[in-house]
Amino acid sequence: MATDDFFRARLEQMIDMRHALAVLATRMPWAQIEASLAPLFAHQDRSGRVIEDTDLFGPTLAVAGAGVSQRGRPRLPIRLMVALLYLKHAYGESDESVVERWAQDVYFQFFSGQVYFEPRLPCDATQIGRFRRVLGEAGVEQLLKSTIEAAVGMKAIRPAEFERVIVDSTVQEKAIAHPTDSRLLEVAREKIARLAQRAGLQLKQTHQREGKTLRRRAAGYAHAKQFKRLKRVLRRQRTILGALLRDVQRKMVTLPQQAQDQLNIWLQRAERIRTQRPHDKGKLYALHAPEAECIGKGKARQPYEFGCKVSLAVTHRQGLMVGARSFPGNPFDGHTLAAQIEQTTVLLQDLGVKPTTAIVDLGYRGVDHEVAPVQVIHRGKHKTLTNTQRRWLKRRQAIEPVIGHTKHDNGMHRCWLKGSEGDALHAVLCAAGFNIRWLLRAIVRLGLAALLLYLRSLAALAWLALHRSATASGRSTAIDHRLAFTLR
Repeated sequence: MATDDFFRARLEQMIDMRHALAVLATRMPWAQIEASLAPLFAHQDRSGRVIEDTDLFGPTLAVAGAGVSQRGRPRLPIRLMVALLYLKHAYGESDESVVERWAQDVYFQFFSGQVYFEPRLPCDATQIGRFRRVLGEAGVEQLLKSTIEAAVGMKAIRPAEFERVIVDSTVQEKAIAHPTDSRLLEVAREKIARLAQRAGLQLKQTHQREGKTLRRRAAGYAHAKQFKRLKRVLRRQRTILGALLRDVQRKMVTLPQQAQDQLNIWLQRAERIRTQRPHDKGKLYALHAPEAECIGKGKARQPYEFGCKVSLAVTHRQGLMVGARSFPGNPFDGHTLAAQIEQTTVLLQDLGVKPTTAIVDLGYRGVDHEVAPVQVIHRGKHKTLTNTQRRWLKRRQAIEPVIGHTKHDNGMHRCWLKGSEGDALHAVLCAAGFNIRWLLRAIVRLGLAALLLYLRSLAALAWLALHRSATASGRSTAIDHRLAFTLR
């Protein structure tokens, strides 16, 4: 076969082109994705800086560094980086593991637009994080939108199905340890002592040995349910943390203003941890992730989860994800419906359709006026619903396994990205990963349907041939019964 490189075989000759991932690679709108994301990665036009100089005619002013700079190494292809994000969340990989798997998997490389097999890492794992930050929330929503358009282009779903959506909320947990008071106090003490020493401050005492001892004693008392002794340990931990904070505040005045500003951020967080009590509101549950909220969803196995609330929207009939949005601050479920419907409408606007019916649970009662003219259906309206609407309502719980798969298979069970922006990016990318898995299953389903239709057509042709021969020989009745039983 003809090849551009005589000594290397093309990927399309090495793989089965009927594989679901290979088929999806040819059906995704890569040109549209690259065109929409290219402005985000264009070199910026810089205004430059004014430099004073002197020549034979006197002082002059010159502008240096102006214009579009072409410095730096060339960017990696947008399709490669987008494909890595898709594959990462479709198969539940991390940034490090997805690049390692890419170097071994020929189907991953074909999906990324490679022509020849490359036995090397496509990029450093940190480049995926930088690419994700440049995309922003609007960029990752474009990736989710492309999966929806690919499903319509493959005729795996009809545009009319987007008019009815099922909406529900879940908790996207933050990658933090369980926030016990003893652990938070010890982490705050250790962090402040380390930052102060790094800044060059000579502390009177860091309480390192006593802090570790108190942390170990608190764990033992909590396990034995000796709560009076536990309270004494917590009181002592707050005392030594307060002494450390006051020592740092007295001595940090000698530092530069920039160093003081950076240190003040951690001092304020440590002070919040020291002063907060079990029944306070607006508590700090992680020193490095102040955006984490305590959310109770009524689960017997896990009464409280620490992260942010995420709203998901799927199509009513086939369960394709058409919306995913994070909501910091733990708002009431009903107050998230309008924003979720708005996002879904934006993602579907190029398809010429928008949601007209939202099927929800009882947590969304009383918000009909906020999402009008979209009709809200829940079991609290059971007496006023038509028979068709009651039949629609029976599929409301179909979103529950979708949430479970998104968490278990696509990485939504734990968010490792920084800040509220990281929560928003991670939620949308997990939804895009779910849609990739949905598309792979749809390709298999449509391929089997085509195969079954082909086999039925062959059986019909065989039946016609046998029927003609049997008619000619006078044995048509018995053969008709036998063939009818076989075709069933």
